[in-house]
Amino acid sequence: MIYKVLYILKKQVNLFVNAIYKFSLRSSGAKIGKNTFFSRLSITWPHKVTIGNNCVLEQNIYFKHDGPYSPGKSILIGNNIFIGTNCEFNIKKKITIGDNVLIASGCKFIDHDHGIDKSKLIRIQDGPEAEITIEEDVWLGTNVIVLKGITIEKGAIIAAGAIVNKNVPSYEIWGGVPAKKIGERK
Repeated sequence: MIYKVLYILKKQVNLFVNAIYKFSLRSSGAKIGKNTFFSRLSITWPHKVTIGNNCVLEQNIYFKHDGPYSPGKSILIGNNIFIGTNCEFNIKKKITIGDNVLIASGCKFIDHDHGIDKSKLIRIQDGPEAEITIEEDVWLGTNVIVLKGITIEKGAIIAAGAIVNKNVPSYEIWGGVPAKKIGERK
């Protein structure tokens, strides 16, 4: 009996803490939908982030808009999204994630590179940037990396550990390093 009471109490405390944290993020410019739950997030510029309704975000997720302050949204998360522990969104340009997407733990999204001109230090060079788009009903397995300029179309599945450096057509299953087609959804 005592365990049940403690469980209910812990759940209520977590809901209260979540509400306070949501208020804080919203006050900083983040847009967070209804019935969205998360543990503490790391966000460099909260005003750059939009998270839809009915989302679940596990702990240690990092939303990094890589650059100085600028207006507008660059990390757009749809409705009914699950994002697992330790995911990183390293975004300079923009990432859009459609509705009903599952993102397993450890996934990374990087929409830019460094320059490689040998006459300059790499660390001071700007490199190419291109938006990432994840369409609706996509499933990304654990530790998937999605690179700049990629579109993963509706209904696609990416196997755990894959590095996606080419666009993925609808309802295909891709895996490997670099990722390639390994099947289709039936």
